[in-house]
Amino acid sequence: MIVKVAAALVAAAFAAGITPAAAGGHDFTAWLPARDEQVSFVVEGTTTYGTLHVPARRRGERLPAALLLPGSGPTDRDGNQPPSLVPNTLRDLAGALDRARVVTLRFDKYGTGRTGLGAWAGRPQDIDYPAFVRQAAAARDFLQRRAEVARHRVALAGHSEGGMTALVLAAQAPRHERAAALIMLQPQALRLLDVLALQLHDQIRQLVEAGGLTEQEAGGIDRAVDAAVADLRGGRAVDTTAMPAPLAALFGSLAGPNRRFVTTDDAVFPPDVARRLPRMPVLLTCGELDPQVPCHTTDQLASVVGHRVVLPGVGHAMTTADGTFSPVLTGELSALRW
Repeated sequence: MIVKVAAALVAAAFAAGITPAAAGGHDFTAWLPARDEQVSFVVEGTTTYGTLHVPARRRGERLPAALLLPGSGPTDRDGNQPPSLVPNTLRDLAGALDRARVVTLRFDKYGTGRTGLGAWAGRPQDIDYPAFVRQAAAARDFLQRRAEVARHRVALAGHSEGGMTALVLAAQAPRHERAAALIMLQPQALRLLDVLALQLHDQIRQLVEAGGLTEQEAGGIDRAVDAAVADLRGGRAVDTTAMPAPLAALFGSLAGPNRRFVTTDDAVFPPDVARRLPRMPVLLTCGELDPQVPCHTTDQLASVVGHRVVLPGVGHAMTTADGTFSPVLTGELSALRW
């Protein structure tokens, strides 16, 4: 606690432009202010770009660290899908971990930000989920080698799909690269297509309640969704004729250029992966108001890891109604030790 208070005072002194003499003669020259550094590493022929955040620290001090992994789709290093979706989930998470004096690395995964598709350009249909896990593993290795980082105190932290990626990486890492802790925030906790079907069935039910669909129409669409999921898993062509146009377009994309990624992601059942975890501190959360990853979808995963923290008044972006990063989550992160 004394070290944390000292770090905060030093960071404030630097921010205010106070020199050692102006601070009453105390020598703060051994302290370095917090900083963001733009970094890159190469994995399988692709240069991956990211942001390394280092909290205020003593010169030469090695701090615990966390690799931050983003959610599904074209979600960049900050947790955004610009220009329309900018919740800053990972940037805010890095800020919360800074207050616990944890170094963080967040990066633009394939298809996002400055990284882009890299070696997959021109053949995005060939990319699969394991490629994203390997990219995350390369990021972990890069973070472990940093001079600011205590090599054996590197945690894996992921949001949404990134939570599942953190889990997979933690479970399959060799002993010398074992994670010091695992943080799964509103994670994908079931097979991908099961989560998608749950979301779609819920939306269809809401349309019925709002008078936008009849029970008969909804039943037909529900059956079409279930059949499409079965066809995707069975490697068959997907029949979208009984679906409304937006839903047909969605399944057309899943069955088309994204099929390889979708089926390899869907092959992962997180509770089974969790059974292979070595002993380590684990934080699993769900948001009380999260429509994308409802708490009940994490029940099986929670039963394996042994606990779960429900974040009150929080949606998928880990923020409360006024946009504040969950104070309960901030407290849980501060209490986690690795």
